[in-house]
Amino acid sequence: MNDLIQADTLIEAKWIIPVEPDGVILTQHAIVISDGIITDILPTPKAKLRYEPQQTITLNNHALIPGLINLHTHAAMTLLRGFADDLPLMEWLNDHIWPAERQHVNAQFVYDGTKLACAEMIRGGITCFNDMYFFPESSIDAIINSGMRAAIGIVVIDFPTAYASDTDDYLAKGMDLRDQYYQHPLISFCFAPHAPYTVSDGAFNRILTYAEQLNTPIHIHLHESLDEIRFNFESTGIRPIERLHQLGILSPAMIAVHMVHLTEQEIRLVQDYGCNIVHCPSSNLKLANGIAPVPSFLDHGINVGLGTDGAASNNRLDMFEEMRQAALLAKATSGKADSLPAAQALKMATLNGANALGLGGKIGSLTIGKAADITAISFSDIDLAPCYNPISHLVYTASREHVSHVWINGKMLLQEGELTAVNPLELQQRSEFWYKRIKATSKL
Repeated sequence: MNDLIQADTLIEAKWIIPVEPDGVILTQHAIVISDGIITDILPTPKAKLRYEPQQTITLNNHALIPGLINLHTHAAMTLLRGFADDLPLMEWLNDHIWPAERQHVNAQFVYDGTKLACAEMIRGGITCFNDMYFFPESSIDAIINSGMRAAIGIVVIDFPTAYASDTDDYLAKGMDLRDQYYQHPLISFCFAPHAPYTVSDGAFNRILTYAEQLNTPIHIHLHESLDEIRFNFESTGIRPIERLHQLGILSPAMIAVHMVHLTEQEIRLVQDYGCNIVHCPSSNLKLANGIAPVPSFLDHGINVGLGTDGAASNNRLDMFEEMRQAALLAKATSGKADSLPAAQALKMATLNGANALGLGGKIGSLTIGKAADITAISFSDIDLAPCYNPISHLVYTASREHVSHVWINGKMLLQEGELTAVNPLELQQRSEFWYKRIKATSKL
């Protein structure tokens, strides 16, 4: 008899849903992990005969899925959760959010808010997020200390902030940070011009040059509201997406967030250039910006991922809710019950997000050779019984409260619903500190 193969971890589960290939459900299978990588997926009886792991985790009534990928958020804005609710986008930004940020946002705010967001996301099965915010060096510190994976935005915006004074300053600081962390296993980067209405043509041209040289995605808010489109048209005589087209920004490297208001011609333009779209259904609904035409995006073969947006405009960093919202809204707007089925919603929340970030070869599906970013969902609660199809249940029935375990790069960060690398009491204390400070200076 051959010697058993050594491994770090063996996870046995009732179901494994790899996402790739589409719609596959593996029953009574196990995942083998070594050095943070998935090294094998096979039936549990065979795994026991073939491997000698340092630890075995048996999840008899669970589904294993790839870690969820939050393709758009502003993590530090968890500290503004519930601040200035029930207002339209431009009033919310101009009269409340931006003034509060000018007064309070600093490196410590970003560290505390990002760490709070990481804890919330880990507990909800999210293993990677695409961030856009100021003081990204503080975001990185919080992310690494939490054990998460993230794509960090090299933020550019035309007005000065406490973080940077102008386009040159934003880009210089962002590029220095990229050089420092470029080879970190959990950190990647995107250029993050805020939006067409806050970034000049000159800044876009510089970003495009850097992005092409470095093969780095461009992450931007686009066509989020009618006010944004009207402002751009009054200023330039063209709609925002046409302006970006003329500047050469449209490409497979573009990650366009929201994309609520598009003409058929503009959808074809996105298709022609292979752009990626981030659908943020809850944020769009809460800010009354509308419902993105996702069924049309999918019909055109456009890669669509899911994002929560920031906790100030959602107010949850909850990808289970986004999957459900996306699926239900697609059915309602298309009039077709088979529009955006559950398996497609799960793919949008995992592999599609990874592909948009240029990380599809590393994360986004449970595949041999990829990083062991894994989320386990318990089906033991009676509110999930009975279960005829676990993929359907994940989207329409389960919630983030059913997430029991999370691994990122093979490291367990959530065990039986408890965080292993973050102190919740410390997070609560820092949250209370910022609440009192912001509340004392707020007009609300």
